[in-house]
Order: sequence, then C-alpha cells, then structure tokens
Amino acid sequence: MPGVDVQVRLRTALTDALRRRDIVAISALRSVLGAIGNAEAVEAPPGERRAASEHIAGAAAGLGAGEARRRSLNEAEVGQILQAEISERRAAASDFEDHGQLDRAQRLRGEATVLAAVAAGRRIVS
Repeated sequence: MPGVDVQVRLRTALTDALRRRDIVAISALRSVLGAIGNAEAVEAPPGERRAASEHIAGAAAGLGAGEARRRSLNEAEVGQILQAEISERRAAASDFEDHGQLDRAQRLRGEATVLAAVAAGRRIVS
C-alpha cells in the first residue's frame, strides 16, 4: 500500500485487525488515530462565547453550535505523529522490561511493530 495516504492505511489496517480480532493491533491503531484526531482539533478563540443551553450546564445551544472546523494535517505531520507513537511504545517497552514487566513490554513492542508496518506501507499479518 505504499503511496496511499497514511490515515487511509491506518483505517484499513484497523478494519482488518477488527476482522481478525487482533487486540494488540486494534489498540495500537485506535490509539494513533486518536492522537491524529487530537492534533486536528483547534482551540476556540479566546473570549468567544456561544449561546448556552438552559438544559445542560456548559453546553452550547443550537444545531452544530459545539462544532469547530478541524485542522487539516499534511502527510508529514501525520507521519511525525505516527513515528512519535512508535517511539513512545518502544521507550515504554524498555522501561517495563527494566522493571521486570515482560508481558507489558512484549505487548508494547507488538503495538510498535504494527504501527511500524503501517508506516512502511506493509500489510499486517498476525
């Protein structure tokens, strides 16, 4: 799948992992898609107030009132997030290994392997 958008590869890999019921891959892929989603979020401009709901405290009133246009990330930014997620898992796996928690380390290394395969455009097989 080289040449295909990274987010498309991640979503395709997640669909495949769900079909296979691969919990390690599902966890890793959902996590990185969440990180990308968080990076796309924008902060509300300071001082902007919207009509409040009389029924729910802190809620905005009106259809779509709570929606904000999301940032559009380029491939390089998505790739950086993916690489950061891979690095974080490898570092955490080393820490767990150092503290004798080999099962957790193995799971994190498995997640890093899944994400590295998607980053390289390879299909995940488990």
